[in-house]
Amino acid sequence: MKISLIIPCYNEEDALLPLYEELFRVTESMSDFEMLFIDDGSKDHTLKIIKELSSSDERVKYISFSRNFGKEAAMYAGFCNSTGDYTAVMDADMQDPPSLLPEMVKILEGGEYDSVATRRVSRKGEPRIRSFFSKLFYKIIRKISDTDIVDGARDFRLMKREMVDAIVSMCESNRFSKGIFGWIGFKTYWLPYENVERVAGKTKWSFFGLLKYSIDGIVGFSNTPLKIASWSGIFFTFVALIMLIVIFVRTLIFGDPVAGWPSTICIMLFIGGIQLFSLGIIGQYVAKIYNETKKRPHYIVAQSNKEDVVKK
Repeated sequence: MKISLIIPCYNEEDALLPLYEELFRVTESMSDFEMLFIDDGSKDHTLKIIKELSSSDERVKYISFSRNFGKEAAMYAGFCNSTGDYTAVMDADMQDPPSLLPEMVKILEGGEYDSVATRRVSRKGEPRIRSFFSKLFYKIIRKISDTDIVDGARDFRLMKREMVDAIVSMCESNRFSKGIFGWIGFKTYWLPYENVERVAGKTKWSFFGLLKYSIDGIVGFSNTPLKIASWSGIFFTFVALIMLIVIFVRTLIFGDPVAGWPSTICIMLFIGGIQLFSLGIIGQYVAKIYNETKKRPHYIVAQSNKEDVVKK
């Protein structure tokens, strides 16, 4: 049985050696094992370190992109090029503990599950405001989407070949892997663990980067925002009709049209804001359609020590 481990990397030069040492220790007893590092256009010495590791360990394979295409593209490249019976994906910063791999393999070998996914049961060391919005995102997307996305879910998971093939078959440009993992189904065992801080370096995710990523996830796996825009239009049309009747009746009875231009301006601005908000929602979906129709490759490979690299 062969196990492939996909490790997306972007400017992770300080974390790679500690990660490799831990992986070497954990996987020493695994006879058929490959580490597939995906260099996502790093600007530091990440690729150089990976090449050095590959020269001394034939299990280390790498694919280097021509530029930064994002973690989703890196993960997809890994899935397309993994050859193992089991495939795992994990971050290079060791927030996904390699020590969990033997337990994950054991659970999968039991035959009851198709994948073993990890979830954090605590967010120790993470800023409170970030934790708050992360929990809020999971609550929202679980309610408005049909996908199974567990609070605290990580990308770190071990999957059987059938599940990996299903992921590769979903070749959409606007990728949100947590949603894809849930959408394709398969029986998943959730393995809880305590949050682990980065072994080195700083997170590449800013607050606004995470906000954009969460919006992509919601737009990619739910049409509820479009329904909200539609129902908002119906609601305010109804309110406007009621107000017209009130104004008409008041004018007939009291002979006094509604006065007060400040209130009128406020109402106009409010309604205008709702309209722009609704157009923004529609624009998000139109932008996704636009990106899909261009059918550009998910990534461009610049270098690799792997034969027959799959490019999509």
